[in-house]
Amino acid sequence: MFTGIVEELGEVVAVEQLEDASRFRLRGPLVTEGAQHGDSIAVNGVCLTVVEFGDGEFTADVMAETLKRSSLGALDVGTRVNLERPMAVGGRLGGHIVQGHVDGTGTILERSPSEHWELVKVGLPAHLSRYVVEKGSITVDGVSLTVVEVADDWFTISLIPTTLDLTTLGIKQPGDPVNLEVDVIAKYVERLLGADAKENEK
Repeated sequence: MFTGIVEELGEVVAVEQLEDASRFRLRGPLVTEGAQHGDSIAVNGVCLTVVEFGDGEFTADVMAETLKRSSLGALDVGTRVNLERPMAVGGRLGGHIVQGHVDGTGTILERSPSEHWELVKVGLPAHLSRYVVEKGSITVDGVSLTVVEVADDWFTISLIPTTLDLTTLGIKQPGDPVNLEVDVIAKYVERLLGADAKENEK
């Protein structure tokens, strides 16, 4: 489990295209400190498994399903990525509960800079809109954020200087894709309420 608090702005070092997957080598000296084979590291909000590591870099295999559901398939050598290690037991939950299971992708639509913060408008896929609420939590490229405003096909987020400086959201431009993970609690509530409705119909 992750919290959506990005630890490091890493970089894609190499991409190997396989028949039904891709293998990425990524640079992240902080997140690879003490890493072991099989550990999890979130890359732009996608939970990946460490295959090899050393010299501040690690490799991870990304299967076709993940490439289809996320923006990782668009990564190229030199691309900057958000990196986060899983939360340690007893650690602080600085953001919100993030699984690293991307629900879909959105697109940066607009950026409106202000003196001390920036408002970003993100396109929202129709199948995710019911899970996004004003002042609720959402994960964008692995960053835990609060929804400012939401409509059927878009939502806005406010980015403080720290987020702009230390994550990819400071450099993403209109037209760029972003990974979205909605609040898992909303999905469980929907599932449970649906089960109750079916039970009442019997």
